[in-house]
Amino acid sequence: MSSAPQAPAPAPAPAMLTRDELLRLFSRFHSLTSQPDVKKRIADAVKDKQEAVAVTTAIQEEIFHEMGIDPRFGIACLGKVNAVYENDMDLMIQFYRFVAKEEMAIDEAELEPDEFEDKMNAQQKLQEQQLEMLKQMRKYRPDEQRAVFDILHKLLEESNFESPAVILTPEQIQEIVRRRRASSPDASK
Repeated sequence: MSSAPQAPAPAPAPAMLTRDELLRLFSRFHSLTSQPDVKKRIADAVKDKQEAVAVTTAIQEEIFHEMGIDPRFGIACLGKVNAVYENDMDLMIQFYRFVAKEEMAIDEAELEPDEFEDKMNAQQKLQEQQLEMLKQMRKYRPDEQRAVFDILHKLLEESNFESPAVILTPEQIQEIVRRRRASSPDASK
């Protein structure tokens, strides 16, 4: 039996980026894609018939490299954020902002300036409508809010998630809650 010390086993490779690593990526990507030279880089790639998403992915890979993370591993982890961090609402909000920022950078590169402005105005209007819908929903109990979200999810499924958003009017929300209360005597207490 040998008494020579054995080298420690290598640490297992992480299976996922940490929350802090993701937040650093999101922040850095937002900062970079807001800079005129990076916007020009994406636009020039589009003019050269390259896919804009390839450029934004390359930017993400560069950020991972700066962070000391294998870019292939980092990109692969982005596809798992929804599953791994689904219960971390703050991180999920930041993740969706990150995705929206990437889409906006691509749209800005691919669309004519007036088309991009029209799209941004439409997006802002949609966000205002969503905010108003959420404000309306706050008036109701959590179980009633859940019923409204269930209807929204069903409507999205019926549209095969092709509709950018489903907006319910205050009257539609009231009707959903009214029907819920009518069908569930316990719910009205």
